[in-house]
Amino acid sequence: MGYAASEPGSTAVASALAIKILIAGGFGVGKTTMVGTISEIRPLHTEELLSERGVGVDDLSGVESKTTTTVALDFGRITIRDGLWLYLFGTPGQDRFWFMWDELALGALGAVVLADTRRLQECFPAVDYFEQRGIPFVVGVNCFDGARRYEPAKVRRALGLNETTPIVLCDVRRRDSVKEVLTTLVTYAVEGSRPAPGPR
Repeated sequence: MGYAASEPGSTAVASALAIKILIAGGFGVGKTTMVGTISEIRPLHTEELLSERGVGVDDLSGVESKTTTTVALDFGRITIRDGLWLYLFGTPGQDRFWFMWDELALGALGAVVLADTRRLQECFPAVDYFEQRGIPFVVGVNCFDGARRYEPAKVRRALGLNETTPIVLCDVRRRDSVKEVLTTLVTYAVEGSRPAPGPR
């Protein structure tokens, strides 16, 4: 939303810019928590109670205590400075809601793929989705209590990622940790879009 003053002699108004970031990953990996931890506004959640209709459809392996699920999106906002905001969109994790992803991905600068090392296979669909569409992403390994810790290099090999995709160990309950993940993503997305320097 950029505009300039139309009256002769008046000063130009600085352009306002909103940057769209997706928070993706498997069911129960911490996407809703991540958005809620960092958002400066009361986050919008579209969570519903898990019901008997999901029995045999939703895989609760490893998250048996989970009682709700995101059915559309989570939304939060962060002000970087005057006229510059990050808009965070958390995607639904269950495959029956993946039809929402194409709509949410429109205009996104990049994405965070959250991973749980106890259920690493749950983030494969998100990794594939962003790789196929050429959307820059980082992998945030959410370090759950009691989960075994792995070096980023081992996570990279397990996910089959190239050497340039950043992997950040994080705790999405901590604001400073979420901030580090988002900073890494924005830096990677912006620098990755620059053309390679030509020969001199």
